[in-house]
Amino acid sequence: MRITVLNLILALLLFLTSCKEKPVYLNFTGFAQGTTYNMVFENKGGLTASTLQAEVEKRLRDFNLSVSLYEDSSVLSRINRNETTAPDRVFTEIFKLARQIFLETDGAFDVTVGPLVKAWGFGPDSQKNFTEAKRDSLLKLIGMEKVELRNGNIVKSDPGVNLDFNAIAQGYSVDLISIYFDSLGIKSHLVEIGGEVRVKGDKGGDMWKIGIDRPTDNNMVPGNDLQAIIKMKDRSLATSGNYRKFYVENGVKYSHTIDPKTGYPAKNQLLSATILASDCATADGIATACMVMGKDKTIEFLGRHPGYEAFLIYSDDSGNLQTWISENLKKYITESGD
Repeated sequence: MRITVLNLILALLLFLTSCKEKPVYLNFTGFAQGTTYNMVFENKGGLTASTLQAEVEKRLRDFNLSVSLYEDSSVLSRINRNETTAPDRVFTEIFKLARQIFLETDGAFDVTVGPLVKAWGFGPDSQKNFTEAKRDSLLKLIGMEKVELRNGNIVKSDPGVNLDFNAIAQGYSVDLISIYFDSLGIKSHLVEIGGEVRVKGDKGGDMWKIGIDRPTDNNMVPGNDLQAIIKMKDRSLATSGNYRKFYVENGVKYSHTIDPKTGYPAKNQLLSATILASDCATADGIATACMVMGKDKTIEFLGRHPGYEAFLIYSDDSGNLQTWISENLKKYITESGD
């Protein structure tokens, strides 16, 4: 009798489990920060995609008014023009993280590189006007040691020092929206802005799957030609590469990643660096630093910082694409053709 009752209880539990509703996910897409975004979240009632999208876009607009170089009235633009020295909370948080990454990467990541980026013809309304003399002049303004946060104000050693948060701001905006979703009790979600991603929880019991584009010059549509797929849970991802933002002049290819120590576009075998970290802003900054350091120095750096995982795509001496995967990431990645 006891066995029969136990079997009935087990059967009932199995029935109730099988009848449990599968989670429902909603998504919305749009355009912000000069790129596209995609948000996916578990709907547990009381939320609509349209309502959430309106609030997300408001937060992204407010974010731009803090640290966008494309907004003349942003706090960043005004500090660059020396019209104010008082940053807001978002600016302050990004600045502090940028300094931390600057020190961690021995200067490979440097948000004062903006004047050089502009001289090479990248950035808002920029036209190339680079000369050797200009390089020598601008290098005197490069280096995060030339600017600091003192008593709540930005203090520059020279008024010509400018800041460019483009290599970290997009990742930070992803974190900002993910944290907002958390505040609403949305524990399962994906936030993607311009290819930078942060995921929380899993998706219906499965890990989130993120595609990594193949770094070829003609691969201009994200997701059209993938090199690999990475599975993630409670992690952030950012990719930096030189295969979309570049120009060719007199047969020479110039990438948008400028080495702050030399003043020239970074030139090495590394084509794409994908970094996984706990937050997207850090992943964004580290990925940029990797493109400056190149493959070998990046692998050495990662060996000293096991908190990051990486997927590197590089060109070998024969011009063929090769990949390098950090040990902890190998079981979560599937390369094209595997």
